[in-house]
Amino acid sequence: MNSPQRPSARTRRPHLPECEKPPQSNPTGNDLESSLLQIFTDHHHTSLRLRETTEKAKKEAARVADLLVDKVNGGVQESFVNEKRIEMEIRSLAASIVRFMKQSDQWLTATHSINTAIKEIGDFENWMKTMEYDCKSITTAIHNIHKE
Repeated sequence: MNSPQRPSARTRRPHLPECEKPPQSNPTGNDLESSLLQIFTDHHHTSLRLRETTEKAKKEAARVADLLVDKVNGGVQESFVNEKRIEMEIRSLAASIVRFMKQSDQWLTATHSINTAIKEIGDFENWMKTMEYDCKSITTAIHNIHKE
């Protein structure tokens, strides 16, 4: 009878992490490795697509933000220009008001002078009528004295 064979002596290997283990020669290990490689590749491609999509979204958001800022700034700029134009118009109107007030004062002074002159003419006319009446009265009295 044959004596049972002893298992051959094993050599001791240090424990290696899964990613550093040498490829196994059995067929199921190869399938596992190819599956893991496929998962890793899929994950990498998905990450790249996600990164590209994120970058596109960031660029689009920045573009939209710039458009919004330009639109808001355009309104603010237009308001600022309108404000300056209104301020210039106010200054122009204030200057016109001052000029018209001076002109109105001149007209008022001129009309007052004219009224005074007209009153003086009226007074002179009244004095002349009075003088004329007095002269007629004196003339009539002299005529009456001379007839008698």
